[in-house]
Amino acid sequence: MRARLPVIVVTMLAMAGCGGNKVRGDGPPSGSSRIPDLPGDAVPKPEPRSKYGNGPVYEVLGKRYTVMNSAKGYRERGVASWYGTKFHGNLTSNRETYDMYAMTAAHKTLPLPTYVHVRNLRNNKSVVVRVNDRGPFVNNRIIDLSYAAALRLDMVSDGTSLVEVTAINFDEPARDRPVRATVAGSATATGVDGAGTPRRGGASTITSNLVYVQVGAFGDRANAERRLATLSDAGIEKAFIHEERTPQRTLHRVRIGPVDDVIQYDILVEELENIGITDPYLITE
Repeated sequence: MRARLPVIVVTMLAMAGCGGNKVRGDGPPSGSSRIPDLPGDAVPKPEPRSKYGNGPVYEVLGKRYTVMNSAKGYRERGVASWYGTKFHGNLTSNRETYDMYAMTAAHKTLPLPTYVHVRNLRNNKSVVVRVNDRGPFVNNRIIDLSYAAALRLDMVSDGTSLVEVTAINFDEPARDRPVRATVAGSATATGVDGAGTPRRGGASTITSNLVYVQVGAFGDRANAERRLATLSDAGIEKAFIHEERTPQRTLHRVRIGPVDDVIQYDILVEELENIGITDPYLITE
């Protein structure tokens, strides 16, 4: 009878692997001086939809989430977090055992399982992970990565990072699917030392991007200037108009930045919501 209910109420205890409340610095088991060699990307393959964790609607902390019918066409930019020892060995939402050294992730609404390509917008490092869990149930977070995946993206020290997440569609030829920017099958290749700590020098061979928040694209410059004035009136700084010229037209894109880190991005998103702008988009250069 419970399976027929339109809403499945899920508590944080029942979804212990969801990574809703991570502890900063949550990493290798206490006393461990090394971690196993980091795995390569998850290998995408068609899999049946799990009977567990797929809703279609569930509730956590008083908020309802609707699971997507399909991951096809999903692409989103936002904040990634990660989870480690606190959930290692617990059951994930689809009743698998969470392994912090595997290439997996948690997502609030993608079908379980789904394979996704995750790219760190700051350094262009990227991985492919298998989504088998629910979370993160924290405002302004779009994906929760395993500890191993976070190490591969060089985001463990910061705890969070600005990323792009793209679902892998098996209807597309393999050559058209997202590919990683770097080959990083080992700790050394990903800028991580033997103890699992990101090496300061490891990012030197990786492209460093500037990240901006775009809050509108207008054909009429006057409209772009009005948006710019709205931002200025709200006390939002570092906003400007970027002109994109093509033979057909000129677009006036209103951008803010560069954004230095996730904390600054979170504050900016809240400020934008306060003035009714709810669809900011991350841009890299």
